Amino acid sequence: MKKYVCTICGYVYDEAKGDPDNGIAPGTKWEDIAEDFVCPLCGADKDVFEEE
Repeated sequence: MKKYVCTICGYVYDEAKGDPDNGIAPGTKWEDIAEDFVCPLCGADKDVFEEE
């Protein structure tokens, strides 16, 4: 499982943990998250995230 970090605010999406508070189940791969996903902290688009 990989981690992806928002290059704007530093929020880390961890595939193993998911983001249950925002409706993303643990184990959800980054490529399976909707393209309209935005960072839950700063609202940045998915395309500003980079693999950690």
